[in-house]
Amino acid sequence: MSKTFTREEILNKITEFLVEDFEIDGELIKPEANLFEDLELDSIDAVDLAVKLQYFTDKKIAPENFKKIRTVNDVVNAIEELLK
Repeated sequence: MSKTFTREEILNKITEFLVEDFEIDGELIKPEANLFEDLELDSIDAVDLAVKLQYFTDKKIAPENFKKIRTVNDVVNAIEELLK
């Protein structure tokens, strides 16, 4: 059975990961924030984030979909789509 989360719950979990695991200032994490330019994640960080999201959702984000993700909002949208 799939887990269900609201957009706010998904955003909160992503924020938690970024603050706790990647040591990003919570004030910088906004839906429009670019993961690579604004939050300074690199490709290794992106893979680590994908793994954390996989554990959170019990589902795997397809690599081709994850490559399209640029902003925090893109991550929320991808998780929503994954959980449908």
